[in-house]
Amino acid sequence: MRKKHDWLRETYQKSLEKMPERPVAHRTLSDIAPEPLYTPEDIGVLDPEYEEKRGYPGEYPYTRGVYGSMYRSKLWTMRMFAGFGTAEQTNERFKKLLKAGQTGLSVAFDLPTLMGYDSDHPLAKGEVGKCGVAVSSLADMEILFDGINLEEVTTSMTINSPANAIWAMYLAVAKKKGYDWKKLGGTIQNDILKEFIAQKEFIFPPEPSVKLVIDTFEWGPKNVPKWNFISVSGYHIREAGSTAVQELAWTLADGFAYVEAAIQRGLDVDEFAPRISFFFDVHNDFFEEIAKFRAARRIWAKEMRHRYGAKNP
Repeated sequence: MRKKHDWLRETYQKSLEKMPERPVAHRTLSDIAPEPLYTPEDIGVLDPEYEEKRGYPGEYPYTRGVYGSMYRSKLWTMRMFAGFGTAEQTNERFKKLLKAGQTGLSVAFDLPTLMGYDSDHPLAKGEVGKCGVAVSSLADMEILFDGINLEEVTTSMTINSPANAIWAMYLAVAKKKGYDWKKLGGTIQNDILKEFIAQKEFIFPPEPSVKLVIDTFEWGPKNVPKWNFISVSGYHIREAGSTAVQELAWTLADGFAYVEAAIQRGLDVDEFAPRISFFFDVHNDFFEEIAKFRAARRIWAKEMRHRYGAKNP
């Protein structure tokens, strides 16, 4: 088994090369400074299967995390889910959040927008601007991001059935403002399979719906390479009543279905797979949730390497 101090030295060196921030010492609320990594070495146990079963953060199969130093080197993006009423009102809210220190935007759309209806459609009556912002046109999108530098902030958009159209509007706004698409970062949820399973906000039947998703797999990496064009979502499945095991099973199955559809389209797995993101629930049973995330990373890594032939670590 590798010695823990060897791993720490290697990992910290890698993190310093990639990130401007130096890994910081963390102390708990009880003023205890935990080690950045614990292994059987800490309790004097020799476990020959440790590296295969759990291993080290940042190393295949990523059971203990996808990055070596994780959030000790770089904090996660902090977003508050925001959107209500008109584009003007939500733009005002976005600016207030950014001024208060938020590091990214997360857009909540109203139900008519989620279902692909304009605000003046008869079926939109009583729902316009109610559970998110109403976006019916490119003009609405321009107002929504007026005065916000889209190259300096990443944007997450919770949109599924009309994801292609909403993303197109966002990119059109960026282009009109002179921003470089290759510098834009963010995520569209764009996970239609979980809509059929849990949330029920679908417009088209499954097959054409998935085709639209794979269109973004094909177009995204070539044109907006820093953008996550899907967030495969277990959260909604869990909130619809599943157990942790069911949440994980359905979510990974959805993810693999998209990968297979993209490969059938003739796409290179190493070109699109790095921009697939995931969105899981974090429920009440603390240790079960930790085990769930570890299992998810491990299963995804092994299947991507062995079943789909991914070579990009």
